[in-house]
Amino acid sequence: MNKRLFVIGDIHGCFNAFQVLLAQKIRLIKSDKIILLGDYIDRGIQSKEVIDYIIDLKEHGFDIVPLLGNHESMLLDAYNDEEQTSKWIQNGGSETLKSFNITTLKDIEPKYIEFFKGLSNYFAFEEYLFVHAGFNDSDINPFADKYSMIWLCKQTYENPLLKNKIIIHGHRPITVDVCKEIVLSNKNVINLDTGCVYSNMNGYGTLTAIELNTRSLYFA
Repeated sequence: MNKRLFVIGDIHGCFNAFQVLLAQKIRLIKSDKIILLGDYIDRGIQSKEVIDYIIDLKEHGFDIVPLLGNHESMLLDAYNDEEQTSKWIQNGGSETLKSFNITTLKDIEPKYIEFFKGLSNYFAFEEYLFVHAGFNDSDINPFADKYSMIWLCKQTYENPLLKNKIIIHGHRPITVDVCKEIVLSNKNVINLDTGCVYSNMNGYGTLTAIELNTRSLYFA
């Protein structure tokens, strides 16, 4: 029996959906492997709770691989250079500050900065590549371009290091119906960002996970 292998799309501070997905829909157990595709923070109102939950699961021995999203990257940029703060704030950073009950990133606990700094740009496992956004298809080494991994999505890849892989990503919101169609049609590039933070938009507002051995989708 293969261990279950789950991937979850962009969370964006939607803690309740995240908790329901793991605890009630997936019913996460310690033999499961779970990859998180980045963008845990910003826009939604419970970024701190999301991060605390991920840290807590890791500390309790769950096999969780959290990747870096562009929103975590923007937070780190703002933390290291105040001139980058307005760009982060414009992209939902103010909700994250509120969630952490701080007015400036300089007041965030160091353990959270260490968590963000420790996030991987991508993760390779069996025939899969997991990444927040995508890869630079034209680079001889697509794993060297960190910008593309958090900002640029593609629907197909020709690079010899990529084209026989199944690439799972988030970053660009799609509707649940489009996500289902991508999975049903056995495409090699699967987008799992179903815009959980956009609950006011028709077709969005859902947090999505896939179990890759069975190709089963889970929603909260």
